[in-house]
Amino acid sequence: MLYISGVKAEDVIYTPLPLYHSAALLVGLGGCLEVGATCVLRPKFSVSQFWDDCRRYHVSVIQYVGEVMRYLCNAPKRENEREHKVRLAVGNGLRVEVWKEFLQRFGPICICEFYGATEGNTGFVNYTGKIGAVGRANFIHKMLAPFELIRYNVEQDEPVRDERGCCIRVPPGEAGLLVAKITKSAPFNGYAGDRQKSEKKILRDVMKKGDLYFNSGDLLMVDHEGFVYFQDRVGDTFRWKGENVATTEVETTLVAVQFIQEVNVYGVPVPGHEGKIGMAAIRLKEGMDFDGEKLYTHAKDFLPNYAIPRFVRLQDALEVTGTFKQCKGRLVKEGFNPALIKDPLFFLDESKKRFVPMSPQIYSSILEMKLKL
Repeated sequence: MLYISGVKAEDVIYTPLPLYHSAALLVGLGGCLEVGATCVLRPKFSVSQFWDDCRRYHVSVIQYVGEVMRYLCNAPKRENEREHKVRLAVGNGLRVEVWKEFLQRFGPICICEFYGATEGNTGFVNYTGKIGAVGRANFIHKMLAPFELIRYNVEQDEPVRDERGCCIRVPPGEAGLLVAKITKSAPFNGYAGDRQKSEKKILRDVMKKGDLYFNSGDLLMVDHEGFVYFQDRVGDTFRWKGENVATTEVETTLVAVQFIQEVNVYGVPVPGHEGKIGMAAIRLKEGMDFDGEKLYTHAKDFLPNYAIPRFVRLQDALEVTGTFKQCKGRLVKEGFNPALIKDPLFFLDESKKRFVPMSPQIYSSILEMKLKL
């Protein structure tokens, strides 16, 4: 990966990520061994020390994953934050709005975004620097590691199949499940000691009877120019009002609101309703208050009605994994019951055109289906 990105032996790579993760161990440390570069390892990622470290060790390449870049953009501005030798950033999970802000704030750093999975048999590299893309599909790529984007039923948690029992390709511009053909040159070796889990990742009869494909579990989209964009994880996408809601897209829209520092969107079940309804856990910017009217107006202006979260939960800190991926499982289980949740809760009141504080009365009305959602 580092070789493809143009890293040379004279480069100094800064890796503040956990070494139990393949990005740091294989791409970072392994990449340095491959090209003969110097590796600077930090025991733990630090926002306040990041650029000081880069200056101290004459860093020319930085590694990022998940929300690392957002944390850097959210840090208070410093006069010397553009004084560094960093020319390249290699990683994945960088969102469009953060990508633009990072370049504007920290200087003309070349960003090499990629997509892949430790156990996966295909991947993409954004070698052109197209903002927001994880790579570009081309003839050579499809020849060496054949992949397809197929139609996926979020509610039934399975691919959509035609009358022949085969999967259906999605057209350009539509999100589909990424599956990659299992071949000798692109194998799937499975998980150590767990044949059942390995078998779950294999899809059969995808394009024709008898073929085998690796199921990435990710929804991607290819535009008319062939650029590939990450949309969402299958488990994170939910269905409401007969429409698929991609949590990543909603998060990207909501985080543009002035008082929002971070946002985590997920779907919660509601008794008497099919699918799941949108809910957002929000961390406010320091010293700022929640404005239910502003959030309502912004959501209405930039999101389709079915994708607008109906519930908001304010948190002091959003739970993330060791590699800065947002945790949604516990939030989904806790739902929107004000008797169980101590965090401030809000409900989207269409009649008042704002998010209003959640009350036991509103909660009861929802359960009794007296309130229209």
